[in-house]
Amino acid sequence: MCWKCGNSIAQGTFISRTSECPVCGADLHSCKNCRFYSPGAYYDCRETVSELVRDKEKSNFCDNFTIKLVFSGISEKNGATGKKGSEAGQSARDAFNSLFGSLICP
Repeated sequence: MCWKCGNSIAQGTFISRTSECPVCGADLHSCKNCRFYSPGAYYDCRETVSELVRDKEKSNFCDNFTIKLVFSGISEKNGATGKKGSEAGQSARDAFNSLFGSLICP
């Protein structure tokens, strides 16, 4: 599945370093499309990597790359930047404001 648009990628499809999503053109051999991608981990990767990949959305030469088959919160209808993420963000802001809103000076 494409990390950017949510387009399904057939299981078993060979993903080369130059492979792109046929729908949105995003690089498929990228950190954001890898099952080991984990924001907050060392170099944002659950595998041991020797050097940082700066742009997580662009194609790279990582030997540990394995395509991620499913992304939580993504459907073909709402895409990678769909409502689910923004609703969660608003919910977090509301919870923060209910706890600390009175402490913030106007």
